[in-house]
Amino acid sequence: MSTAVQSRTSRRRWWWFGWGLVALGAAATTAYFVPPYLVGGSRVPGLDRETTGYYLSLVIHAVPAGTALITGPLQFVARIRIRYPRFHRALGYVYLISVLGASAAGAYSAAVTKSGFALQVAFFLLIVVWLYTAAKAFTTIRRGDVQLHRIWMVRNYSLTFAAVTLRLYQVPLIALMNSVDWLEYREVYTVSTWLSLVGNVLVTEYFIVQRTLAPLSRRKKEAPAGPSALGVS
Repeated sequence: MSTAVQSRTSRRRWWWFGWGLVALGAAATTAYFVPPYLVGGSRVPGLDRETTGYYLSLVIHAVPAGTALITGPLQFVARIRIRYPRFHRALGYVYLISVLGASAAGAYSAAVTKSGFALQVAFFLLIVVWLYTAAKAFTTIRRGDVQLHRIWMVRNYSLTFAAVTLRLYQVPLIALMNSVDWLEYREVYTVSTWLSLVGNVLVTEYFIVQRTLAPLSRRKKEAPAGPSALGVS
């Protein structure tokens, strides 16, 4: 087996490993956090139920957000895109509609939350970028630019996946909160939200540059010169 083949096989294995972790995290987060909202509960301690419409907005947000979270990973599987293009397209519409619904409900809950201005800014920033990347993903595929569409979908899903990383960041912070008196859950949630937003964006942009844009640039430089480059008309 050649070195090039081994390298492709290794990358493929790592890709599936990473995809599996993302899909598992998305499914676990959805299964754990969404169902309680459907029966009037919540996994969030001390959740505000007095502010008008706040809890209802969280319920409305949770369902489409969970839908986007678990359908997103399927959009990146090449076998599904190639063998079942209609299913891929239909699932894409389900995903985008879910993002729109979750954003609308999330905007209301962010506006009325009593958790502080810093958290409101984080959520509104997340919603704006979430909607912008979704719009770019839609418009690029409508004009047939598949490569850019994939890049914008990666960016968009990284923001969707903030729902998972937010919970992961909370684990050590909640442990710290339980051992000190000066830290409250509101502060834990705010810090976790900002970490998930900024962290996901930075990691995603790094991989887009290193795994997508850099190889494309190298292939263009290594491509043999065509007639025009040789001065032949």
